[in-house]
Amino acid sequence: MTIVVNVHEAKTHFSRLLEQAHSGQEILLAKAGKPYARLMPLERDTAKRQPGRLQGRVTEAFFEPLPEDDLDVWD
Repeated sequence: MTIVVNVHEAKTHFSRLLEQAHSGQEILLAKAGKPYARLMPLERDTAKRQPGRLQGRVTEAFFEPLPEDDLDVWD
C-alpha cells in the first residue's frame, strides 16, 4: 500500500517517513496535490558472496597470458 504525503508534511515528518520507507513502505510525495516523487526502500542484497563457489570451474587456461592479437584490441 502506498502512502501519499504532501511536501510540507514530508519536510515536517521526514525522519518518520524515512523509517517507514526503510521498513518497506512506499511513500508518494505530492506537490500541489500532484504526484511528484517516490520515497521507497532500496533493494536488499539478495545474494551473499560465497568464497570458493567457482572452485573446479576455473581451469589453468584462465591464468595463461592472452595472445598478442587479443592484447592489441585492448590497447
